[in-house]
Amino acid sequence: MTWLRPLIAIVTAAVLAACGTDVPPSATALPVPSGAASSASPGIGLTDPGRPYEASELLDAMRDSRRPGGVPPELQEETIAAAVADHLWTMGGAPWTAVAAGGSCGPTTCTLELSGSADGSSGEDAWVFEIDPASGSVDVVTADLHAVPDDVASALDRLARGLDRDGLLDGLLFTSVRWLPPPADDRFRLAYRSGDEEGSCSVDVELDAAAGRITDMLPSGC
Repeated sequence: MTWLRPLIAIVTAAVLAACGTDVPPSATALPVPSGAASSASPGIGLTDPGRPYEASELLDAMRDSRRPGGVPPELQEETIAAAVADHLWTMGGAPWTAVAAGGSCGPTTCTLELSGSADGSSGEDAWVFEIDPASGSVDVVTADLHAVPDDVASALDRLARGLDRDGLLDGLLFTSVRWLPPPADDRFRLAYRSGDEEGSCSVDVELDAAAGRITDMLPSGC
């Protein structure tokens, strides 16, 4: 991936800075403004997130569901599928290589779950939507997004460690990475742990990859 080279350059610069050049301390994360997605920074080269699905493709995924109970017929409508497609982003804007769908309905609203994986990634994205079949309204309940290419995840880990002036990540294992959908373009959340025991040291890091800086760092039990 040619776009990974600028990221590696930022990682290298961060490591050199941590060795002797003044680097601003980690900032407190600021509220992310609402609105349209911003363009990914050309300085890092990450491909913009995108909404790759058409309503017909999501309808096929709902109708072909192999989860117990499948997807309720109330959700298998083109207008609903189109509204879901407007909310569903993927990192890099490419369709998943595998899609799973499931859902359930209550008295007035329904829940639709869509998850997918991508080539080169050991994680998967999981979206949960709340849908009102009567009005067709769609809201995102959760977006737990781990379909980050493994080479990108490794580069982000090196970048975070290079920016960690206080050594909070020393000796900790890099356990997972999440990407944040628009409007938080190029932001990732990385998790570090000292072990599997309850109460063991953990550090959660929010990283602005485009700017090459840590925006929040939350240690626990360290």
